[in-house]
Parts: sequence; C-alpha cells; structure tokens
Amino acid sequence: MKPQSRRSFLKASALSGGGFMLSLSFLSGSTSSAANTIESLPLAFNELNGFVKITADNVIKIMSPNPEGGQGVKTSMPMIVAEELDVDFSKIIIEQADLDTKHFTRQFIGGSQAIHQGWLPLRQAGAAARQMLREAAAKTWNVPVEEISTELGVLHHKNSGKSAKYGEMATAAAQIPVPTAIKLKAVKDFKIIGKSQRNVDLDKIVSGKPLFGIDTKVDGMLIAMIVHPPAMGLKFKAIQNGAIVKKMKGIKAIFPIKIFNDDYEKTFFDTNQFNEVVAIVGNSTWEVMQAKKALKIDWQEAETIAEKRNMMGRKMTQNIPAGLENSNDHAAKLAEGLSKPANVRRKDGDVENAFKNASKVIERTYNAPFLAHNCMEPMNFFAHVTDEKISLSGPLQKPEFTEQALSARLGIPLEKIDIKMTRLGGGFGRRSYAHWLIEAALISQKVNAPVKLIYTREDDMTAGIYRPMYSAKYRAALDTNNNLIGFHVKVGGMPQTPLAPNRFPAGAVDNYLAEDFTIDTNITVGSYRAPHSNFMAAAEQSFLDEVAEAAGKDPIAFRLELLKRAKVNPVGKNNDYHPERFAKVIELVRDKANWDATKTSKKLGFSAYFCHDSYAAHVLDLEIKDGSPQINKVWCAIDCGIVVNPDAAKNMSEGGIVDAIGAAMYGKMTFSKGVPEANNFHQYRMIRHSEAPKAIEIHFVENTEKPTGMGEPAYPPVYAALANALYKATGKRLYNQPFSENV
Repeated sequence: MKPQSRRSFLKASALSGGGFMLSLSFLSGSTSSAANTIESLPLAFNELNGFVKITADNVIKIMSPNPEGGQGVKTSMPMIVAEELDVDFSKIIIEQADLDTKHFTRQFIGGSQAIHQGWLPLRQAGAAARQMLREAAAKTWNVPVEEISTELGVLHHKNSGKSAKYGEMATAAAQIPVPTAIKLKAVKDFKIIGKSQRNVDLDKIVSGKPLFGIDTKVDGMLIAMIVHPPAMGLKFKAIQNGAIVKKMKGIKAIFPIKIFNDDYEKTFFDTNQFNEVVAIVGNSTWEVMQAKKALKIDWQEAETIAEKRNMMGRKMTQNIPAGLENSNDHAAKLAEGLSKPANVRRKDGDVENAFKNASKVIERTYNAPFLAHNCMEPMNFFAHVTDEKISLSGPLQKPEFTEQALSARLGIPLEKIDIKMTRLGGGFGRRSYAHWLIEAALISQKVNAPVKLIYTREDDMTAGIYRPMYSAKYRAALDTNNNLIGFHVKVGGMPQTPLAPNRFPAGAVDNYLAEDFTIDTNITVGSYRAPHSNFMAAAEQSFLDEVAEAAGKDPIAFRLELLKRAKVNPVGKNNDYHPERFAKVIELVRDKANWDATKTSKKLGFSAYFCHDSYAAHVLDLEIKDGSPQINKVWCAIDCGIVVNPDAAKNMSEGGIVDAIGAAMYGKMTFSKGVPEANNFHQYRMIRHSEAPKAIEIHFVENTEKPTGMGEPAYPPVYAALANALYKATGKRLYNQPFSENV
C-alpha cells in the first residue's frame, strides 16, 4: 500500500451499515495539532499502528498490525487496546491485519520492540475510543460525560439507570470529535494486562487449520523452486539441459531470475546471498523436486563487489570479496585481528597503567561460529502478478521494507501491491530478509500465473544470512586485594562487530577499554535471535565467572559488587543499563534458585545480561550422566517492566532457553571452498527432547515500568550459564562454541 504522510492521526469513520472505526497511526517526529477534529489528533502517537472496529450490532474487532511469529503479539497487542477500551477480552474478535501503510507504521517484528514501542500508543488508542463512546452516550442521554462509566463494553449512567452496549452508540461516536486529552488507567486498575490470556490462534494451531504461508492454496496455482549456486563466491553462468528437463512431467518453465538490479541501492533488509538463481515451475512439489534434481547448471566465480547500501539512512559501501572461503582461514583472520590494534569505542581511565601495575591479569579468548536459523517452516511465499495488481501472501518479518524493494524491482507503484501476512513458522531474524518474496513475484510475472515458491531445507540452510562468526579477547586486572581495577575487551566479527561498549561492566570499573574490528567476507549474515548479544553475553559472562574465581569471590556476589559501584559512583555518563534494576533481577534468581545454600552441593552456573532494554539472569543446574550433560533445572529471572501476558512471556522465555542450549551445545556452520558443510539436520545438529532441561522456572520482577523487550532477552545469558555449570561439573572452562566439541 502507498505510504501516507508520516503525520500522526486518529481517524474515525462510519462503517457500512452504521458503525465506528478508529484507526491509528503513530509516528516519530509527529507534532500536535491545535485542530480538534476527526482527521487530526494532538497526541504523540508514535511508531506503531492499530485500529478498533465496532459495528452497530456490537461486534467489536481489534486488528493486530504486526506479524505473528510465535511471540504472541497477536494476543498481547490487542490486550493493551482492550484494556483501555474496557471490553470483555473473551468476546472480541481479533484479526491479523494485512500490510497497510495507510493506517499502520512499524508493522514488523524484530528487536523485541513490538510491545515496547506500542505500549503507550495502543493504550491511548483504546482510551480514545472509549472516551468517544462515552461522549456519544452523554449527548444521546443529555447528561454530563463525567457521569458516564463503562464496564465490559457497556456504557452506564447510574443516576438515570440507563445503559447501552458500545455498538448502540457506535454510529453516534463516529460523529464525535477526537478528544484533546485522554486519561489512561492506573496500573493498579488493570483487568486484562497482567492476566494470562489464551493464545488467540491456539485452536487453529492444535487442529492444523491453515495459518502458515505454506498452507496457501489457490485455484490454478503453480509450484516453484529455485536452484542457487552450491558455494558462496559462485554465481550463475548458464543452464546446460533446461530444454530436456522442461519435458519432464508437470514442468512448465525453467529460467534464471535476477533478484535485484545491478544499480539498486540495497536497504537494511535487502540482504541476499545469491542475486541470480534458476527458477523451476511446475504443477506439484514432487514434480518440481524431480526436475530440480535432474537440472544441470554451470556456475562461475563471482568477482569482488563494492555494494552500495542505505542502512536506515546511513549510506555505506559494503566490500564483498571474491573467492571460495574456508572456515580455517576465517579463524586465522579473526585471531590475527585480535593481535592488532582495533577501533577504540570507549575508554575510561588509564587502562595501560592499571594492567601494568596489576597483581593478577586474567586473559581469555572466546570464539563462536556462523549459525543457521533453521526455521521449522521452510521459506515460502505466494505471488500472483497481473497487470492490475500484485497479490502476495506469506511469512515475513519486515513487510513494508520488502514491499518497497519489490516496487523498485518491478517498477510497480506501491498502491498496486497487496501483502497478506501469515503466521510465521519461526523467524528469529531469518524472515527479515524476504528476498524469496521478490523471487516469487518475478516468477509469477514470468509465467503469468499464481505461484507458490517453496525452499527445501537444503535451499535455506545453504543460502546464507547466518549469525556472524565472532572472536573476543578479554583481559581483567586485579589489585592485591583482588579488586577489579582494569577491564579490556577486544572483539571482532565477520563481517559485523557485536560490541556494545556502554553495557556492563562499563561504568563499574575505573579503567575500561572496549575495542572492535570487522573482517570482510562474501558469506552473508543477518539478525539472529538477540543479534550480537547472543555472543557478547556468552563471552563476557563466562569471563566474569573466571575473574570472580581468580579473585576468590562468589560469582553472583562479584557481579553485585560491581553493580553497586555503578550505582553509587558510576564511571562515565553513557552507561546503557540501570544498575539497581540489574541487581534486582540477579538477586531474584539467586533467591529462587537457593544459590547460597546449594552452590557447593550442586553444579550450578550463573549468568546475567542486559539487552533490548530488559534484564535477564539464569541459574542452571546440571550433572554429567553417562558422559553427557543432563540439565536438571534452569531458573530464570527477568525484568521487562509490566508483563502484558504472563503465560506468553513464560513460553517465550522457556523457548529461548531451550533454543540457546541447543545452539551453544551443537550449533555450527562451517565452509570448505565456499560450500556450507551442513545442508540439513543430519549434519546440522539440533537439540533433542531428551536434552532439554527437565524443568524451567520463570520469574518476573514486579514493577510498574513500561514494558521492554521480551522475545530475546532470555536467550543470551543461557550460553554462559551453561558454560559455567559445565565447568563446575567437569573442571574444564569452555572458550569455543559449540560446547559439545569440547566437553
């Protein structure tokens, strides 16, 4: 859909047959308007969209604007609106909105920001709708609006005994000017927020009803698959036997497609490993798969490319080197980078002198490989391109950005593009880079028919966009009293840096140095659950555990000591975290795990990390049985502000913990002459049911802070909690992922 002006508005209009629709658009940089009209609302509604529909016969519908990827926003975002609207949540209708830039912005998922960014705007939206209904009732009954109350979707005037359902006032409410001031509920008065609500898609999920993109079926629809080069650093040259393969049963067409034009300036989410692939189109998945096996294609080495990018307004040129790369060379380049001076991102005090005069210096290096996302639902998208419009449907995380890329590629106006968002069968950042949507559209345009493009597991696992490869060197200086007087971190990534220089323990150490560097590679990378933090937490929290041991201090007490310093006498002014909140989450998990009483009798590992504006801490209990680690229990404490839907938040945390254990123990993608050395689950090891923790206990810090990130913060600390527990059980420190190769 064609984007409108980025000015905030709250607009009411009558639905067909009489009724009320409240649509919202809240954007950064918006300004208040003095005009008190339907078209203009002087409220700072920023960054997210949503809308409420109420029909005359009292059907109340709340649209959920953001893609649903298992994180529960299709339930929790409407909960926020419903709270302020004052309706019975069990009786409203919730629908997934299509991509609609006329009414919505920030219509994407990523960075654990959906609830964090939408909290105030969604509350204001519900409250504004409720106020307009109250004013409509007051006008109808000729009474002061202050005397109108609401309860579960019913308007009441106690003095006269009159009452009306919202639907009865819907048409009248559509004529009411938008209120200039909206009173929001006090947190103590919440009836929906903070109470667990059932997932609105649960019945469809457990009964197997169509929800996912791969479920899409349309009359006359063809099936398409792609063939990409077998190695990073190769590109398309020619099809050898296309005419012969095209004669196979059910095959309609075989042809190459170029995803982006050569002169296109890629934006943040336009990453793709191979810009030219071969499409195979046929009647059925099986027939296309057989043709794909028979097809022979010539490939050639790609040249070095200086790719122009526009990264959210930051112009840059990304160097993509030629060659067929090897994992051994990657490791050597990172090790070389750690031995050289790097980019200084933060420096406090006199670091050199602190290490020179230290009584003890601890130095350790940590390494992590590329990781594949491995979403359970293969990459797929439906496309039907005609002269009149483009109809698309499927799973993706950043629909508005992908729509813009498609418009540029096909030269078709945005208003002619319609994207329906299906539930994601896993995302974790992989579906942010929806090049397969563009591929599906190009294929549909070529064959002049509706097409569903499907990636095989092998297609996806070998198509790039991995978690970057990282190496980090940590050094700590202790004085004669075992106080931490110096801290130095140098970290490198291929091709991105994971460093967050202003996070803990920055601000807690007088002499602190943070450096980073990057190394070019032709292996593409992208967001991976808790980007960058997933590595930094693993390395930092493993190292701090070892520093605490060298200082003769309890690991938890050591961190709390540092946080006390950061609170009472912080170093620097740009520290990202709040020491008091960080300490509380650590204290909570310490108490729930009974750490002080059991740390000597059990093999416990501790870790804590701040990211996505939230704080998470874990204690992990394991033992070695028959030569393998068995995780008995994980205690998790999180401070993410107000928890909108507790059961959903617990589910996300539990899933993140299991996922992180699997990645830490087994995750690895390596390369030989550019070829990924794993292409399916027989080679890329995933965690198994028997390896998951026997129990997981989730606790939330209770406070009235506005919600912060929830989908990702529980993930990063798991790596180090596991590594530290394995050390207690085996006596061996772990510096290289995956841990299974070193235990």
